[in-house]
Amino acid sequence: TVSPAKEIYKCFGCGKSGNSISFLMEHEKYSYVEALKWLAARYNIEVEESFRSPEQALEQQVADSLYAINHFSRGFFQEQLWQSAEGQDIALSYLQQRGFRKEILEKFQVGYSPAHKKALSGALIDNQFNPELFPKTGLVVERNGEWTDNYRERIIFPIHNISGKVIGFGARVIGQSDRGPKYINTPENEIYSKSRVLYGMYQARVAIDKADECLLVEGYTDVVSLHQAGIENVVASGGTSLTIDQLRLIKKYTQQLTIVYDGDKAGIKAALRGLDLAVEEGLNVKLVLIPDGEDPDSYVYKVGTQAFRDFVAQAKKDFILFQLEILLQDAGQDLNRKSQVVNQMAETLSKISRAEDFTRQQEYIRQCSALMRIDEGGFTNLVNQFKRNKISKEEKKLPFAEAKVVADGQTEPVWENDGQSLLQQDDGIEKNLLRVLLEHGLKPFDGDKTIAQYLFEGLEMFHLENPLYVKLLGLYREAYNKGEKPDGTSLQYHGDEEIRQLVVGLSLSPHELSLRWDEIMENMQILNKDVSHADALVSLNYFKLRKLKKMFALNQEEMAQANFDKQIELIQVHNHLKELEREITQSFGTVILP
Repeated sequence: TVSPAKEIYKCFGCGKSGNSISFLMEHEKYSYVEALKWLAARYNIEVEESFRSPEQALEQQVADSLYAINHFSRGFFQEQLWQSAEGQDIALSYLQQRGFRKEILEKFQVGYSPAHKKALSGALIDNQFNPELFPKTGLVVERNGEWTDNYRERIIFPIHNISGKVIGFGARVIGQSDRGPKYINTPENEIYSKSRVLYGMYQARVAIDKADECLLVEGYTDVVSLHQAGIENVVASGGTSLTIDQLRLIKKYTQQLTIVYDGDKAGIKAALRGLDLAVEEGLNVKLVLIPDGEDPDSYVYKVGTQAFRDFVAQAKKDFILFQLEILLQDAGQDLNRKSQVVNQMAETLSKISRAEDFTRQQEYIRQCSALMRIDEGGFTNLVNQFKRNKISKEEKKLPFAEAKVVADGQTEPVWENDGQSLLQQDDGIEKNLLRVLLEHGLKPFDGDKTIAQYLFEGLEMFHLENPLYVKLLGLYREAYNKGEKPDGTSLQYHGDEEIRQLVVGLSLSPHELSLRWDEIMENMQILNKDVSHADALVSLNYFKLRKLKKMFALNQEEMAQANFDKQIELIQVHNHLKELEREITQSFGTVILP
């Protein structure tokens, strides 16, 4: 359901809801700031940034310039591939021989850097780009006092960030050329960090989310070939060890990671790198080894799409068990090396630390201890020992936490969401108060007083208990006191994801009036069926009655344990509570009972 008037959506199938920003965050996996900037760019809206120091402003200026240089260069390389005789004869013919079609080359914006040493550098200078920034891009270098193109006679693979901007390039030699390394990549700079990027993620993100699986390969051409074959949920690591940032990028879209590498020793070694990090991040990792002499690029070209899919499905191996298999093979009959294997596997399994993965960890312990032919109980103890050591190290890094003390000198209680607590039972009542505040808060209540002011006054003595609701109330009150006009529409764009979800849920929650609504309003002498006025009165007073009920119960518990003098004091408290209850129920007649 989409509500244009409220600028929100709600899927009653999966429960997802939000506004245009949260939709982009969910669908594209953008951060809040990324989603805001995307929308601003889409509709040519200038986004006001918070104050930045001169250093930060300069850094942003450099980043913007690097984006501009990369954007221009990407277009230049594509033009050279498709429109120049040199590009067509050398690069395009080579790519076509390898089976790449025009549409896939355009999808990945593949290009060509010509042989002339000033082809790109000259074009950049002619278009007024700052030469001082050229070395940062890696595209142009200074040799013998002059600017020289760095990627000459190479096929160019642009590298995009998750928003689709070109942040770097991979330059590949054509064929078996001996002109330097097979690949030259962009150096680290203000916009490119290879440890935080996966090639093809921009093109693959939707397919990964849909398939709930990410295939990880090594090379650029592996990614392009698989996409051409219709297998689009694939990205490349560039042959480097997986980093924590890359794994978290994958985890934004799926927890299922399948590594598809060459089956030779180098491929196996590369595949095993980063395993512990993947386990620690909670990813379920599988491994597929392509037959010897092949790589994903050549193999899918050789066998076709369906055969490749079938092979991947059938050849998947559990990553942890495969690692153990390789380690045991390497250890042979050497007892010291076998002992090292036991410790290494225990340390790996100790990193499966999420509560929801406990059963999976126990199954790994059972299988690994059987394969290593050791006692399962002893291996469990070893895993737990590694886990305790890790926790101990992490605790030492943390500063000592100080307990928050309230006015009476007592430690402030921590709110716990006990399934049997009164808090959970009354959650709907608290939530309804917030709904009234968002929906009617700016409307008049009595004279110059608004409904928001009426609710603020009522909540001075009777407090909300859910911390998230308290936070939303505080945000509303703060905006209101500043003279702003907060409501469900403005607060649904707040930077806090929990606040946004709560506001959207409140804005969309159906509020059906009681069948006895007319009777309630008649008893309360509400004229002209002023629903907003009545909604505020009923919601706040019903909330107060529920709070009083809890106060009565607590007072009775204390009275049962108190001495005579204390009982006299508690009886006075009881009478005061009864007077408050009488005042509230009189406003309802005898219609509403808690």
